[in-house]
Amino acid sequence: MMKNTLAILLGLALTSPAPAGAGPAPWYQLRSKSTGSLVCSQTPLGHGWERFDGPYRDARCEKRRAAK
Repeated sequence: MMKNTLAILLGLALTSPAPAGAGPAPWYQLRSKSTGSLVCSQTPLGHGWERFDGPYRDARCEKRRAAK
């Protein structure tokens, strides 16, 4: 009984479609508050940085991504 249940659950997990909207996180240009230098990052860098531009699809912040 337990093996059948496990087999069914495993089969469902392997055949179910991927979650809608799943994908890589967007990239943003961040600007240093002290020097004004720009970097491209997917995550905030701390209190000394502010979001400047984005979102982008690539790590060089060159390819614009449509905002949702």
